[in-house]
Amino acid sequence: MAEMQFDLVSPEQALASMQASAVQIPGADGDMTVMADHAPTITTLRPGVLRVEAGGATHEYVVTGGFAEISPQGVSVLAERAVAKADMTQADMDTMFDDAQDAYNRMKDTFKNEPGPVDDAAKLLSDMVAIGSEIGLGTKQPNL
Repeated sequence: MAEMQFDLVSPEQALASMQASAVQIPGADGDMTVMADHAPTITTLRPGVLRVEAGGATHEYVVTGGFAEISPQGVSVLAERAVAKADMTQADMDTMFDDAQDAYNRMKDTFKNEPGPVDDAAKLLSDMVAIGSEIGLGTKQPNL
C-alpha cells in the first residue's frame, strides 16, 4: 500500500511525524479517511479521535479541534489541542470538558437570542462527552 507523510502538531508540541498508509480524521462535516494521492483538501476538525495506520500499527490521538491540510503527498494536522490516546488521563479529559463548558457558557451569555453560536458550543460539549465514552474516560454530563 502506498504511503504518505503524516504530521501532527499542537501549540504545545509536535506529536507525530511518520510515513502512514491511512489517516482517519474526525472532520467537522464527518469522519474521513485519507490515503496517498488524495485530492487536495482542507477541513476543520471536530473533537474526536484521530487514527493513523503506520508500520502495521495504529496510533491514536485525541484532538479537540483545529484543521487538516491534505495533499496527494500527505496530511498535516494542526490541532488546537492533541494528546496521544495512551497518555490521556482523567485530569486531561476534565480540563478539555471544562474548557468546552466554559465556551458554551460564554456563547450562551453573549448570544442569548442567536442560536447558531450557542448550538455550535452545545455540539462541542456533546462531542466531548462522545470522546469520553469512546476512550473510556468519564465526563461531566452537560446541563444545557
